[in-house]
Amino acid sequence: MSGPALDIARQVASGERSAVAVLDSTLARVRERDPRYNCFTAVTEARARQEAAAIDARRARGESLPPLAGVPYAVKNLFDITDEVTLAGGRVNAANPPATHDARLVSRMREAGAVLIGALNMDEHAYGFTTENTHYGPCHNPHDLSRIAGGSSGGSAAAVAGGLVPLTLGSDTNGSIRVPASLCGVFGLKPTYGRLPRTGSFPFVGSLDHLGPFAASASDLAAAYDALQGPDPEDAACAQHAVDPVLPGLAAGARTLRVAVLGGYFDEWAGPQAKRAVQIAARALNATAIVDLPGATQARAAAFIITAAEGGALHRRKLVTHYDYYEPYSRDRLVAGSLVPAAWVQQAQRIRHRVYREALALFDQYDVLIAPATPVSATPIGTDWLTLAGKELPARASMGLLTQPISCIGLPVCTAPIWPETEQDGHLPLGVQLIGAPWREADCLAAAHALEGAGAACVRQV
Repeated sequence: MSGPALDIARQVASGERSAVAVLDSTLARVRERDPRYNCFTAVTEARARQEAAAIDARRARGESLPPLAGVPYAVKNLFDITDEVTLAGGRVNAANPPATHDARLVSRMREAGAVLIGALNMDEHAYGFTTENTHYGPCHNPHDLSRIAGGSSGGSAAAVAGGLVPLTLGSDTNGSIRVPASLCGVFGLKPTYGRLPRTGSFPFVGSLDHLGPFAASASDLAAAYDALQGPDPEDAACAQHAVDPVLPGLAAGARTLRVAVLGGYFDEWAGPQAKRAVQIAARALNATAIVDLPGATQARAAAFIITAAEGGALHRRKLVTHYDYYEPYSRDRLVAGSLVPAAWVQQAQRIRHRVYREALALFDQYDVLIAPATPVSATPIGTDWLTLAGKELPARASMGLLTQPISCIGLPVCTAPIWPETEQDGHLPLGVQLIGAPWREADCLAAAHALEGAGAACVRQV
């Protein structure tokens, strides 16, 4: 099974289409559709034309082309792009000097032949789950323009769901790849903590930050992930990890996976659409066992404390001098985080390691665990409260209820798009998390590929 990105790469390699022609049609789609979605904060057309022309020149010389040759992609605007200001969603950064180098993952995409066409909207400084950015406008869900795209990588997910580009890159600290992938109905991968280098990306929480791709198929997601892999001595968390290609294994055929459903906390905080999405995925993957991660609630609390403390420390100085420049949704939380006692952070890190060991015990019996990615489908833009388990909860923070415990312990997760088609919000997707053991992204992607092959997961581009 292929996907739009790999199809483009094959067409460019065979000469059926030129990279420049692919770029022209991509830019035309962005001009036509993005005013409705508000995914892009910058379009790097001049650079894209240089990269596409270079691919066509290589083919004309008879050179073999790299695996993503001519494939258009875009990145969350916290990735450094040479000669562009790295906004990280914030007005406070707009006066910064342009980046002098590409982020490491942007460089690797270029080496793989992909063509960068721009930077994408996000929650300011990655501190949010909705991409209701008050500086650059909210990102709209392509499946219902009145709804959120999720966040903080909302532009990255919506750009794929809206058919603007076949691949994007985003970041995930507490759920910022998995939440928008779920709400926009696309595939997203949060790798193991430390698998992909973060060099040249605007940080949020160093001990929780992950980077990863979005795509319109499991195969495209695997191809992007393979292109991004490799150690990087400039990122201490990613200094030694070897490349472990995934796409060849998907192409060779699915292997038998031992799959279970995460119950307990993950069922308690799932709404009807989320429960239905898990049922669909479990049936397709023959997952009949239900298991529990006892420390999930504590892991989420630990994630909140670590996020607040590290995020607050990172922004403390600018909050003093530029408080009014900061996003109203996040600035008070950053100020409060800068006051978190060190003892709380130490205890949160101890909890993090305890829950990590609990998860490892589950992987003695299973390869993949299924959980909903979001408790509900996309809410209307501006929603402040939602009802879950009979309780009124803050809507924006609660979109990360089911993702935070997993990123806190650094496990790899592929979000696969499911269409529950329940009576409520039946036109909207809601993804499932396919959670693997540390460094076993291959299992997560194999499960996503199996769901896609069974017709249980798919991207319905508008």
